Amino acid sequence: MYSLKEEIVDFFHKQGCVVVATLDGSGYTHTSCKGIVDIDKNGRIYLLDLYKGKTFRNLKHNPKVSITAFDEHKFIGYCLKGTASIAESDTLEPRIYGLWENKITNRLTARLIRNIRGEKGHHRHPEVLLPKPKYLIVMEVKKVVDLTPRHINI
Repeated sequence: MYSLKEEIVDFFHKQGCVVVATLDGSGYTHTSCKGIVDIDKNGRIYLLDLYKGKTFRNLKHNPKVSITAFDEHKFIGYCLKGTASIAESDTLEPRIYGLWENKITNRLTARLIRNIRGEKGHHRHPEVLLPKPKYLIVMEVKKVVDLTPRHINI
């Protein structure tokens, strides 16, 4: 397993969502937004997927995956590359669902607070309308790409 620096683990824990890239049967990239349920310093990332759509089909065909996140304000980001496996929802530990529910509750709370402050955003609370997760993506990180430009990364 690939060992992740604590700063990378912390960075990804703070992300509301990440961009997950997979390859389809024709070799084209497919990207989608997913929420990280958990990430550990041993290079394992857990993402619950709410749909069994293109990402699911692509991972069945080819387990190569990358996860990208960035903070535009801090001008930093990372792309984690590796392989993924799929765990069906009926085999998941209750702990995984608890982590997911906590993430959704935190996102909903943050949106509500921003709305109360008068910050413009979505006028509804879309997190409430999300379906129950269909399966878990378990990624093993093989490579980390620091997206911060080298001349800034000092």
